[in-house]
Amino acid sequence: MTYSHLNGAYINHQWFNQNSNTISVKNKETGELLSEVSLLEKDQLDSAIDGSVSAFKEMRNWSAGKRYDMLEVLIQKFKAKKDEFATLISLEAGKPISYAKAEVARCLSTLEFAKEETRRICGEVVPMDFAAGAGKTAFTKRVAKGVLTCVSPFNFPLNLALHKIAPALAVGSSVVLKPSPYTPLSSLMFAELLNEVGYPEGALNVVVCDNDVAQMLVEDERAKVFSFTGSPQIGWMLKSLAGKKKVILELGGNAACLIDESADLEKAAKDLAVGCYLYSGQICISTQRIFVQQSVQKKFQDLLLKEIETIQCGSLSDESVIVGPLIDRVHFDRIDSWVKEAIEKGASVLVGAKAFDEKRNIYAPTLLTNVSKDAKVYQEEVFGPVALISTFDSIEEGFDLVNDSRFGLQCGFYTNNLSHFKKAHDTLDVGAIIMNGAPGFRIDSMPYGGVKDSGLGREGLKYCIFEITEPRLVIF
Repeated sequence: MTYSHLNGAYINHQWFNQNSNTISVKNKETGELLSEVSLLEKDQLDSAIDGSVSAFKEMRNWSAGKRYDMLEVLIQKFKAKKDEFATLISLEAGKPISYAKAEVARCLSTLEFAKEETRRICGEVVPMDFAAGAGKTAFTKRVAKGVLTCVSPFNFPLNLALHKIAPALAVGSSVVLKPSPYTPLSSLMFAELLNEVGYPEGALNVVVCDNDVAQMLVEDERAKVFSFTGSPQIGWMLKSLAGKKKVILELGGNAACLIDESADLEKAAKDLAVGCYLYSGQICISTQRIFVQQSVQKKFQDLLLKEIETIQCGSLSDESVIVGPLIDRVHFDRIDSWVKEAIEKGASVLVGAKAFDEKRNIYAPTLLTNVSKDAKVYQEEVFGPVALISTFDSIEEGFDLVNDSRFGLQCGFYTNNLSHFKKAHDTLDVGAIIMNGAPGFRIDSMPYGGVKDSGLGREGLKYCIFEITEPRLVIF
């Protein structure tokens, strides 16, 4: 199966595909070519930003009703192509088909939430009838800041792009999006839909380009918001170049999960076997560090290993598979080297630590123990099917272990102790705590984001809308 028509940037409802510099987008399982995509040059990127500025001038004046109606038409057109999108996501992202279908379902939720929020964007009445303001009334309305420039990652190639696009459409902003070079096709196909719906030229421009060209997305003063999802090294560097723009960063982490002696151990084991290895661990909130209270460590570890034995690895088209190919050979090799480093530093292998299918870049679900705190699999985001397990005595020690990280995105905590529950909310330095669930829980309306090196700002429709709009005050 090929997608050769998706072969360049999509700007102002036109394809830019005449440049000789290209990238090959491949089926991540078989290596089959899906499309050869022409890379954009600097002068062409300039036209993409210019087109989005023009679109914003039109869209900013749309009523909430029109924005609602346009999103409704977009949703219906997307629904008609949902199976096509699921297949494409599976192939270009190396995502098991069952999980690709789940992503498409989330895309629909994201768009639905955006549509609903168009009718709820509001300001506030500002108290002013006193002192020098006596006799005055004041209120605010929220207005769009302007053009959004965005960079999205490979692991949710459409839904994470929609977490930037959908709120923008809800408030009447236009978007210039740079998708991952591993997975540009889903976003390009989605951009075509906006043309069919009747959005103005430049409402969504999808640019596929080298990083030095993409730097214009951060630096160009015509854009008013820059949103990035990716690695902390790149994200914080780009923020330093953003000037006066509003910046939103979603940067991942090494998510931890606490299990105390009051927990439902069987539930925790079932949840975490999936939470550690779903989509080969290529999820920002995939469970990486598991901390278990010493008194229940042996029982829980045995339960978890039993659940890991049931994890299916293999072909993307198999509905039962949750561990498929990693996105690229370079990441397979990196993960393998990090696991070997941990073993050299004294870690013990409970399961895995080897290739499941090296030819297809499938790494076996891996669980390590006795991992040194200076090992990369402990300190960094593995973004692969690797987890580690260790113990703590007091709950305070457990909280300290979770917080002993430069990241702070989401944490899971299995407990039936109310005082531990309350203390966790006060103590854990993360963006969200999932009580009696794995860290990987997310619905698309909730405020999502982290602290420390995990990011800046929040996504989730209502919360992203707050980030990309500003209050305008009127006094009379």
